[in-house]
Parts: sequence; C-alpha cells; structure tokens
Amino acid sequence: MSDSEEGSFGVSEDLVAHATIKAAGISVVDFDGLLSTPLKLHEDLANGCGGQLWPAGMVLSKYLLRSHRDDLQGKSIVELGAGGGLVGLAVAKGCKTTSPIHITDQIPMLELMKCNIVLNDLSDKVVASLYDWGTPPPPTIPLHPDVILAADCVYFEPAFPLLQRTLKDLIGANTVCYFCFKKRRRADLTFMKTARKLFDVREVEDVDRQVYSREKLFL
Repeated sequence: MSDSEEGSFGVSEDLVAHATIKAAGISVVDFDGLLSTPLKLHEDLANGCGGQLWPAGMVLSKYLLRSHRDDLQGKSIVELGAGGGLVGLAVAKGCKTTSPIHITDQIPMLELMKCNIVLNDLSDKVVASLYDWGTPPPPTIPLHPDVILAADCVYFEPAFPLLQRTLKDLIGANTVCYFCFKKRRRADLTFMKTARKLFDVREVEDVDRQVYSREKLFL
C-alpha cells in the first residue's frame, strides 16, 4: 500500500495484525529435514506471545543448522528473548557445540524454557536464565559471548531502547550476533537504523533469503 493509499483509507502502518493464536500443545519440527531427530516444542501463550513458535525463529534456526552446523564447537552462545527456546534448542540438537547454550527471557517464559529443555533431553547442553533487557547481564551467562542469537525480538516498540542497551552490554569485540526480525511497522526499521550506528550490521546471504524476504523477514 502506498502512502497515498494509506491516507485514503485512514489505516496506519502501526496497526499490526496479530498471528492466529494456537492452543497450548507440543509442536514437532525438523526444519525441512535438517534435524535427524525432530525438536519438540511445547507452545503455550498463557504467559505471553513468546510462548509461540514464530517465523523469524524458524528462519534463524534453519540458517544456523544449514550454515554453522560444524563451526560453533567451543563457542559461548546466548539467546535473547528466547520464548520457548526454539533457536537455542535447535542449535543444541543439531550443531556441534561443547559449551552450554544459555537461553534467556523474562520470568513468564522461564518455566516454558525449562520444560522444553527437559522435553528434548538437553539439560546437559542448555541452561535457561532470566534476563530483563536494559538491566546488567545476569552472572549466569557469559558477559561477551562468542555468539548471540535473537529472533523476533523487535515487536514491542517501548522495549527497543532496552534491547539496544542489552546488545551494547553483551556484544564484545569478537561477538557475532545473528539477528532475525519481521518488519511490521516503520519503527522496526528505525530500530535497525540505530543498530547500524552502534554495530557493524550486514544482511546474511542465505539461500532462502528470497523466500522469507517476501514475508518481510530479515536476517
């Protein structure tokens, strides 16, 4: 819709359609065969929208399983805004890793993260921690991890400055952050413009890029 069309209909780009809400239950995903043993993910929206599997998490998981299956060994890894833990759990299940993967979110998601760790028998590889954006990093996670994972963390505009603060706290000289988001409104691109001023930002040349970019997903 062009700006003129938007004005004619009086519809703001800030009005974002909500995804269909799923009933609580267990989803099984193998990321188009990239996992020999599928990942089980308990989805439950009772405590917030993070309890659902979202497309950006699927895109990031598939990219990591396809392109970084063998080069994460020995890397310290932290997932931000993990929700149920989809990306971190997929990496733990399908990539060669030796250090524990830290999946983090706020307290409403903590039990769901722990549930999915147990559901996939990954207690020896994945640790769930509380992390409120904008506050000092918890002592349970690496301060400047080698790898940060973040999928669909850009959706609630008032939290954008807190997420930026958290990224500044965690990203060190040798940290790589894999960041996947869906553009829903103009503010999302404003967030990325700010991020480009703070960090070295490059769009990933992924084989599926043309497919998911049609859904306004960026990696």
